[in-house]
Parts: sequence; structure tokens; C-alpha cells
Amino acid sequence: MDMKQVTKISLAWELFEQGIPKIHIAKQLGVHRETVHLWICGIAAHPKGLLGFLDYYTKAKKGERPKRQVDAILKRWIWEIRKREMDCCGDKIQYFLNKEHAVSVSIPKIYEILKEKYVLRKRRGKNQKRGPVPKAEKAREVIQMDTIDFGEIFAFTAVDIYTKEADVILRPALTSSDGVVFLDTCMRRRFNGHSELIQADGGPEFKDKFTERVYTYTDTFRISRPYKKNEQSFIESFNRTVRKECLGWNKYKVRELSEATHLVETFLDRYHYHRPHMSLGMKPPLTR
Repeated sequence: MDMKQVTKISLAWELFEQGIPKIHIAKQLGVHRETVHLWICGIAAHPKGLLGFLDYYTKAKKGERPKRQVDAILKRWIWEIRKREMDCCGDKIQYFLNKEHAVSVSIPKIYEILKEKYVLRKRRGKNQKRGPVPKAEKAREVIQMDTIDFGEIFAFTAVDIYTKEADVILRPALTSSDGVVFLDTCMRRRFNGHSELIQADGGPEFKDKFTERVYTYTDTFRISRPYKKNEQSFIESFNRTVRKECLGWNKYKVRELSEATHLVETFLDRYHYHRPHMSLGMKPPLTR
């Protein structure tokens, strides 16, 4: 026990007995007002007064406090939710615990319990350094990728930020398997099979199987920082063009996939050979 703390408690009691307000005692001792209040109340309530409280206080501060035991049933619930919801995050486990069992558990405690059974990957820090935003000085140097939600149909999009060549593939789901189909298709038919750098956001369609395959077509794969739209500015601009000039803001059914694909193919032909780009000196990306 730090003797300085014992001295402060003794001084606080002496000053209090002299009628000095607690707020002034706190300022003189350099502690919080609430701390002084707890000391005074503890001394006043203890049968042996100041000496008894100091003895109790000293013993309470010795050694580590025993960790609280987590109920085995709660652990089982957390593990079951994790498995059932396909390795969901702690926030979602917290939501399901409260909804299904009326139990409130902190997220750090949930991860502590998960570590007993699972090997958890470290979450990418929000402000983690990922290098400068890539720029391009030649074709196939940087390709940005993204997706657009059209209800039961999802548009996977890609654009070469230098030449403005682009591609769109429609898929019925937003999984990493669909991401692989998109990657294989667009890189082979549009971007000559290779780019020095491919950049996408952190969506599930660009993880797992996608990350395993992406290095077949690039030297570097970069994940853009969340909430930093300027890092994906070229593909975001292209996505707006797809909505405005092709598929609109409609919601499509899976049965409309063939029809929507025809619209996309017509749009891409117009985009590459007819539609002028200001950044290209009012020329289309490609000429016939």
C-alpha cells in the first residue's frame, strides 16, 4: 500500500473534522471530490473510525482481485450464436444475446469468451496506415473495384483509373465466390489479365476466396480505408454513371438477370465507344 495514499486519507479526515468543505479538501490533496467523499463516508461508517478504515483500505488494495467467473451457460450461448451466425462479430452476438436471452454482456467480455474456443483475427484498425492513395500514370497500373445493390441482383464494377475502361458483371449474390467469378471475368475480357494494383473496399465479396485469387491478376491488393470515399473516387463516379445511364435506382428480381445483363452490355458499348470523358479530352475510352 502506498503510504502517500494513507497520508492523504488521514489528512482528508483531519481537514473534514475542522469543518473544511470536501471540495476544498480535494483541491488541497490533488484528488477527485468524489474520492474524498468516499473516504469520509467510509471512515464515518467504520466502527473503529479512521484506524479501522485505514486497515480495511490497506488490505483491500493488496494483491490482484479475483476474476469473476463467467457462467458456463452464457459461454455456451455465445459460442452457439457465433457458429449459427457464421462467425459474426461481437456487436451482433451482443444483439442476439439481448434479444433471445435478455442478457446484457459487454463486447470486450464477449471477445474474451470467444478467445477460449476460437482463434480470432485482429481487426484492422480504423486509422491503420495503408500507404498513400494509389495514382496511375499508365494503363493497367491501378484498377478500382466495387459493388452496387440492385435488390436481388448485385452489380460488380471495375474501372482502370487511367484509361477509364470499365466493366460490369451482374451476380445474384454478394459472396466471395461471386467476387471470384467477377474477378476472373473482368480481368480476362477487359484488363488483359493483369494490373499492378487492384483496390476494393472491405466488403465480404472482396474477402476469403476473392483474396486467395486476386494475386493471380495483380502484384498488390489494397483495401481502401472505411468512410474515405475519396480513396474510391473513380469507381464511385462510375457507379453513379451506371445508375444514371443504365440500371437506374430500380430493384431487380433474380428472374430479371438476363434482361438487366443485356442493358449493361448495351451501356458498356456506349460507354467505351461513344460517351466522351472530360478527363480524356472529351474522347471515349476506346475507339473501334
